[in-house]
Amino acid sequence: ELLERLLGLPGGNKYGVQGERKVPVLQTNNGPGLTGLMTIAAHLVRQARKDQLLGSTAEEKAVVQQWLEYRVTRVNGGCSKEDTRTVLKDLNMHLEDKVYLAGNIFTLADILMYYGLHHIMVDLTVQEKEKYLNVSRWFNHIQHYPGVRQHLSDVVFIKNRLYTNAH
Repeated sequence: ELLERLLGLPGGNKYGVQGERKVPVLQTNNGPGLTGLMTIAAHLVRQARKDQLLGSTAEEKAVVQQWLEYRVTRVNGGCSKEDTRTVLKDLNMHLEDKVYLAGNIFTLADILMYYGLHHIMVDLTVQEKEKYLNVSRWFNHIQHYPGVRQHLSDVVFIKNRLYTNAH
C-alpha cells in the first residue's frame, strides 16, 4: 500500500497475506491474485508507468532484481540479531561507493529496501548507526526522497559529533 501511494496509483487494491511466512497477495479485479512482494511491486510500477524504477539497462535491471531478491530472502527471511548484523554489513559494503543500491539511479530496490529496513533502523543506537555509516547515509537520503517516508517515523541521524572534553 505504501508503494501504491508513492507511485500515485489510485487506492482500492485489496492486499492480504497467505501462509505461515505471510507472503503478500494482491487481489486483482481480473483473474487470480498476484503473490509475492517482487511480483506485486513490479506490477504496481508497470501499472504506474514508472518502468525506470526497475532499471534502464539490462545490467541495472539485473541489479535491481538482485536487491529485490535480497530484500525478500535476507531482510524478510532473517529475524535474529545475527541476521540483521549480516544484512547491515552486506549493505554497508555495497553502498561504500554508491548513492543508491543500483549505482547512481533511484529504483524500486531502494524503496522496498527502505521499507524493509525501517523497523531495524529505528531501533539502532547512535553507535550502531555510525558503525554502518554507508547504510545510515543511504537510509537518510532515501527517507527524505519525495513521497517515500509517508507515515513512517523519521529516523534521526546525528550529523556532527559533540566532544565534551574541553582543552
